[in-house]
This record gives sequence, C-alpha cells and structure tokens, in this order.
Amino acid sequence: MGEESVQSPVMKKFEYFTAPLLVHSTKEILDNFGQDGWELVQIVPGMNPENLVAYFKREIEDK
Repeated sequence: MGEESVQSPVMKKFEYFTAPLLVHSTKEILDNFGQDGWELVQIVPGMNPENLVAYFKREIEDK
C-alpha cells in the first residue's frame, strides 16, 4: 500500500490594532479600516462618553 500524503492544517496568523473612534464619525472610520483589510473585533468605551476604542484584527499573509 502506498503512503498517503497528509498535510497538516495551516494555522492562520493575525495582527491586531486599536484605534479611537469618535461617535459622530464612527461609520467613516470603520469603513476606512475595513478597506485596509482590518476586521472589527470589539468596541469598548473610551475615556469619555464621546470616545470609543475599537479593536481590529487582520490576517497576516505568509510571504
């Protein structure tokens, strides 16, 4: 019997980024990051009610 070739699964790698969000321009800011390949992970409150902090991730391409 021939030996079957078993490929191990490729583990994805990510980089992360945090950015402040202003509540009056949230959509525009998120759209800009999305165009650069960043995926929104979470939004949390910032230092005051007018600010939020967004956490993004994007896959690192193996070179």
